[in-house]
Amino acid sequence: MPTTCPALLLAAPASGQGKTTVTAALARYHRNRGHTVRAFKTGPDFLDPMILERASGQPVYQLDLWMVGERDCRALLYQAAQEADLILIEGVMGLFDGTPSSADLARLFGVPVLALINAHAMAQTFGAIAYGLAHYRPDLPLAGVLANRVAGPGHAELLAESLPPDLRYYGWLPRAGEIALPDRHLGLVQAVEIADLETRLEAAAALIAQTALAELPPPVAFAPVTVEPPPRLLRGVRIGIACDTAFAFLYPANLDTLRAMGAELAFFSPLTDSALPEVDSVYLPGGYPELHLDTLAGNGSMREALRRHHQAGKPLYAECGGLLYTLQSLADQKGHRAAMLGLLPGHAALQTKLAGLGMQSVELPEGELRGHTFHHSRLETPLLPLAHSRRQRDGKPGEAVYRVGRLTASYLHLYFASNPAAAAQLFV
Repeated sequence: MPTTCPALLLAAPASGQGKTTVTAALARYHRNRGHTVRAFKTGPDFLDPMILERASGQPVYQLDLWMVGERDCRALLYQAAQEADLILIEGVMGLFDGTPSSADLARLFGVPVLALINAHAMAQTFGAIAYGLAHYRPDLPLAGVLANRVAGPGHAELLAESLPPDLRYYGWLPRAGEIALPDRHLGLVQAVEIADLETRLEAAAALIAQTALAELPPPVAFAPVTVEPPPRLLRGVRIGIACDTAFAFLYPANLDTLRAMGAELAFFSPLTDSALPEVDSVYLPGGYPELHLDTLAGNGSMREALRRHHQAGKPLYAECGGLLYTLQSLADQKGHRAAMLGLLPGHAALQTKLAGLGMQSVELPEGELRGHTFHHSRLETPLLPLAHSRRQRDGKPGEAVYRVGRLTASYLHLYFASNPAAAAQLFV
C-alpha cells in the first residue's frame, strides 16, 4: 500500500538562487513546530546535505535517477514517508538542467515543485521567468513560485503583479546577510565550519512564517518497493574511514552499504589522530586537503601509519581529496606546496577554474560503478591508469583510475549502492 506524506521539491532557474538556504529554512521552521522533516538532495552534492542535516536533524540522502537509480530513489522516499511529517527535496542546478533533471524526478514521483527565483535586480521579468518554468514542461506538477532576495515590500508587490493568475505566489524572502550561507571553491562552506550556523538557520526559519510555506504542502502518495539487501561480502572486515574537516565528503548511502555488507566502520582523523585504528582496510574520501596542507604534512605519525598499511598489502581506497592525499605533494591555489603520503607517484595543484565536473561510470576489474567528479586540481603522474571512466552525458573518457598494490585511487566519488559487490572488492 502507498504511504502518503506532504512533500515539496524546491527548484530554481539556475544555481546560486538560494535553494539550500530556503530548503534549510523550511526544514528548520517545520522542525521547530514539532514536525519530523526528511530532506533529500537531487544530484551528487556533499555540501548542501550537510546544511540540510543540521536544519532538519535527520540524515540527508541523494536522489538521482541515474546515479542512485529509480528503484532506490523510490525506496528512499517510501521509507521517509513512513516516518516523516514532511519531505523536502532540494533540486540541483536549474529545474530542467541535466538528463535526468530535477523536473524528471518531480514528474516521476508526483512531487509538487516550488519554483524559487532570485529576484534581485529584477521586476516584471520575474513573471516571465516564472511562466517559462511553469509551462516549459506541461506535465510538471508546479505548486507555485517564491521570490528570494527581495529588496522590500514595494519590490515584492511588483513581483507579485507580474505573475499570471494561474500561478500561486507563495510570498517572498528578503535579501539578508544574516541568513546567507558562505561559500568557497567547491560550493558552500561545510556546516561544521560555520560558527553561527544555528543563528542563521533560526533567522531564516523565522522568515518562513511570513510566507505560505508556513503551511504543510498537500500529501503525496509514495509507492512501496522491495530492495534486496546486498550480499554480506564484508562480514568481519573492519574499515577505517577518514572523517574530519579535510575529509568529509561521504554519502550516507555508502556507509549504509558497507554496513549492510557486514563491515564494521571505524572513523579516524588524518588531521589530529596520531595512529590508525586497528583496521583491515582504509577509505580516504574527498574533502579539502588543500586547506590543511601543513597540518597533514606535519602529522608524520599518521602518514607513516598509512604507509605501513599500504606496504602491508592491505586495501586502501581513495577518492578525489583522498587521491590528492596519497600523492607525493599537493599545492594550494597560492602555490604553497606540502608533502603528502607518497603512495602514488605524482603531484597535484589547485587551479582557479573547474578541472572536472559531471556524472561518470567506470568499469573496474571488480565491476561497473557509478558516481561523479567535481574538482579544481590537476594531477601530473607518470603512472599509467588502470581504467578511465565514461562521462554519462556523452560517453567520452572521463577520470583516470590508478592502482598501486592494493591502493585504488581516482578523482571519482563512487556511489557504492550502484554495485555493492564491486564496491566490496575494493576493501577486501
